[in-house]
Amino acid sequence: MIRPVNFTFNAQTAVNNAFQSAASDDSTQGNALAEFEAFVKTLRDNEVDVIVVDDTPEPFTPDSIFPNNWVSFHQEGVVCFYPMYAPNRRLERKPGILHRLEKDFRVDATVDFSAYEKESLFLEGTGSMVLDRDFRIAYACLSPRTDRQVLEDFCIKMDYQPEVFVAVDGSNNPIYHTNVMMCVADRYVVVCLDSIPESFQREHVEATISGTGKEIIPISLSQMNHFAGNMLQVHNARNQQLLVMSTQAFQSLTPEQIKKLQSYNRIIHSPLTTIETNGGGSARCMMAEVHLPALN
Repeated sequence: MIRPVNFTFNAQTAVNNAFQSAASDDSTQGNALAEFEAFVKTLRDNEVDVIVVDDTPEPFTPDSIFPNNWVSFHQEGVVCFYPMYAPNRRLERKPGILHRLEKDFRVDATVDFSAYEKESLFLEGTGSMVLDRDFRIAYACLSPRTDRQVLEDFCIKMDYQPEVFVAVDGSNNPIYHTNVMMCVADRYVVVCLDSIPESFQREHVEATISGTGKEIIPISLSQMNHFAGNMLQVHNARNQQLLVMSTQAFQSLTPEQIKKLQSYNRIIHSPLTTIETNGGGSARCMMAEVHLPALN
């Protein structure tokens, strides 16, 4: 997780992120930092190992709090770097972050897709793709930030099967990142099927999920708008599974959905209102999960 130093509304990303609102003022960075620290404390109180890296004031990177878009870490000892839509987000690829991880984890290879930026083709990491790492499936809804060509290149190089579809919000605008409309866990998938307008694609996504044996837990468009799809399942020091989300996302769920999710794992949540409003991302976007082999 990246501790922010210049968090604010980013006009370069707002052009295709309907989840963002321009609500920045002089208190935005301070409020976002307080939310970040409280979120990290919640994770650590639940025995989740969190590596926090401080962002740097220069270069100016207002969205650095969302590292999962530019990097992903894989159990084969591979690190992937991704092409980013907004020019100021490309500056987030700072070598110090990888150097910090190499103290504790084995990195055998890096795969860099960022050259696609020269062709204006983008794939923003595990925002653009929701990975089922168990069954090697990359779910991806196409958008200006998620290009099919780059996705297929990722799938070839990393041995994943692409599951491609179009998803839209209630205003019929393309959903900018797949991870706001679905979350893949070990035994279930939270997904806003209502956001997939084409029945053939919707049925194909359902069939693909069902083929993995994972239960589909549907959420509504309204719940998606409250970041109920932007969840991540993690495990703690006791190897317990936890489902992490924002308080806004948790409060949007029905008692039945909460009971169902809690039958699989505990839920933990933290308030992220400033980050969600100005950044258009939530809890899942703030965590770049590390699957690299540990050195010890």
